[in-house]
Amino acid sequence: MKIAETAKTIIIVTILLMVAGTTTAADHAMGFFVSSVSIGNGADLGGLEGGDAHCTKLAEAAGSKARKWRAYLSTQSPDGKAFGKSARDRIGKGPWYNARGELIASDLDQLHLAANIVKRTALDENGNLVNARGDKPNKHDMLTGSRDDGTAYFPWEEGDHTCSNWTSSEDGNGSAQVGHHDRHGAGNTSWNSTHPSRGCSQQNLVSTGGDGLLYCFAAD
Repeated sequence: MKIAETAKTIIIVTILLMVAGTTTAADHAMGFFVSSVSIGNGADLGGLEGGDAHCTKLAEAAGSKARKWRAYLSTQSPDGKAFGKSARDRIGKGPWYNARGELIASDLDQLHLAANIVKRTALDENGNLVNARGDKPNKHDMLTGSRDDGTAYFPWEEGDHTCSNWTSSEDGNGSAQVGHHDRHGAGNTSWNSTHPSRGCSQQNLVSTGGDGLLYCFAAD
């Protein structure tokens, strides 16, 4: 009798814990995702506004309503005399959770020092895994135009890191700094600043393991 009662108690406690875990995850609204698809025009997103609109469209289609979505993108000064806009200054203060309710980062410091961003957690807006190194095709390059700390490149740093501030899809000309959502490859584990692209066209992005995908954050 005692054994049966003990077993019954264990089953009830297990069920309660499972329900509690599910409720906890559901309580955290999605505030981060990798775009499931690209705009399809290389690194020409239509500027920051186009990137933000793409994130918003995908989030709302997945059921996320009344949130202010921002693409994790930095810009550069066209004349090299002023600072561009930094991705970290565009995405709010956190916390951010993925589509399954898993914490990505509590705040900006954790996001740029110890983010919970790996293939398992960097899900798209529908909660699906995104192709990474070892998958066919590999799509782990994420457009960011940013340095490791989420800031824009300094005005005196030479080179195009944002494909003309996300308005160019020129083949073999210009470049965009990308990160790896799976944190594999190119000799480092940065999720937001791993290497430059070979150009700005869609094919240029595909050639190094990308597809023109974006990190999207809720900034509210």
